[in-house]
Amino acid sequence: MSTSTTDSEGRGTKPSKASKDHKKPTAAALKGAIQLGIGYAVGNLSSKPDRDVLMQDFSVVESVFLPSEGSNLTPAHHYPDFRLKTYAPLAFRYFRELFGIKPDDYLYSMCNEPLIELSNPGASSSWFYLTSDDEFIIKTVQHKEAEFLQKLLPGYYMNLNQNKRTLLPKFYGLYCIQCSGITVRVVVMNNVLPRAMKMHYKYDLKGSSYKRRASRKERIKSSPTFKDLDFQEMHEGLHFDPDTYSALMKTLQRDCRVLESFKIMDYSLLLGIHVSDRKRLGRESRCDSRKGQKVLYSTALESIQGNAKAPEPGADDDTLGGIPAKHKDENLLIFLGIIDILQSYRFMKKVEHSWKALVHDGDTVSVHRPNFYADRFLNFMGTTVFKKNQPLRGASSKRKRSSFYTAKSASQEFLSPLKEEKKEEKKAQSLDNLDGNFYSSSKQPDLLPRVSFKPTGNDEEDIENSEARRASSSTIALDDPLPSLSGSQSDSDLDVYLRHTDSPRGPSCS
Repeated sequence: MSTSTTDSEGRGTKPSKASKDHKKPTAAALKGAIQLGIGYAVGNLSSKPDRDVLMQDFSVVESVFLPSEGSNLTPAHHYPDFRLKTYAPLAFRYFRELFGIKPDDYLYSMCNEPLIELSNPGASSSWFYLTSDDEFIIKTVQHKEAEFLQKLLPGYYMNLNQNKRTLLPKFYGLYCIQCSGITVRVVVMNNVLPRAMKMHYKYDLKGSSYKRRASRKERIKSSPTFKDLDFQEMHEGLHFDPDTYSALMKTLQRDCRVLESFKIMDYSLLLGIHVSDRKRLGRESRCDSRKGQKVLYSTALESIQGNAKAPEPGADDDTLGGIPAKHKDENLLIFLGIIDILQSYRFMKKVEHSWKALVHDGDTVSVHRPNFYADRFLNFMGTTVFKKNQPLRGASSKRKRSSFYTAKSASQEFLSPLKEEKKEEKKAQSLDNLDGNFYSSSKQPDLLPRVSFKPTGNDEEDIENSEARRASSSTIALDDPLPSLSGSQSDSDLDVYLRHTDSPRGPSCS
């Protein structure tokens, strides 16, 4: 029997020469070993008491050998002998509990039925497996990615405690399978694109333009994954209502700042678009598992809603947590998530950026400094991919008019008693005026300067004064009150004034 040895750090070393005599495990055997190993690790963890996660828990690696004939600790199986390593089991158990995943549900999803193998559109040569209930994705990762994820766990733990609603990948477990000289490291994550929903368009977006077009081989697939330049040619942007757009961009900004703080770049936004107006999948061909959602905050709509509680899905809800959007006259459902975050800006990435910058514009290549990458990523998503619907002017003006009329009617109701009081006051003043108190009223202001007329004894001068008095009195507005006359003005002065104004023009004859 041949097994791979491990070094002091738990890393898989080169297999012994005897392992060359054994055949490589088939894909089915490898998938079965992955399921069996995860099932054993989760079941063995249930015997350990619950406690708080400590700092040393993030660096723990547990290893166990599972022979095909079984042992005192492991069950018998019909797969080749293999060794299982479980990374930070207590920390990942905490992450699963944080998202409401019960151990029995996790085991049922991972081990009840064979895994579904998915094609990989990326350049990373990773394998992808999907659980039959559409809840979890199992992705193979390289040794450096697994090592980086384990170092990332303390910061990831802190971020999830602060904000569980995020578009970042949700990691539920990290395992290593060593079987017949083959070492496979896998990470269990949330499934971004539900298989039960037909994705009419899929995109892998980074915000860069250098070689960001789907290859010919990818385009001929039944469900191709397009890239940045393809999106700009095929879509003019996805339109959301203002509140949804604001929540989506705030979530992306927060997640990008977290990745920038970890010095992570070269990540992507996986975007799935379902056109609601087109023919949907038959109800009998849909997965029944999504009727009872096992994972909290796993849908796209839940991930961007902040602290607001997501609406409970109805019995006939077929959106599967998609975000409603529009493109021209089409109604859409959007599914999205940030993927491939296990790429740090290390020495080799710096060399890659420097080399590509020599042959092309350095700002357009995908590999770049984390802060520049995050800003370019957010700018592309916020201006090219996602756009905010502008409210219709007619509807806005109509709302303004209705609100104006409402305010006007309310003000009229408030002011009507005051108007009635004012009318009564004016009526009382009119009655006083009829009683002869008009001139003596102290409430009437002197709108014009008082003009008193005294005869001078010279007829021509008196006539000129009377003409000037008449001209000045003609400037009084019709609605203005008459100037109040002083009580000290004698009746004789008034009689002389009236006599002179009524006399014909010209010098008077004595």
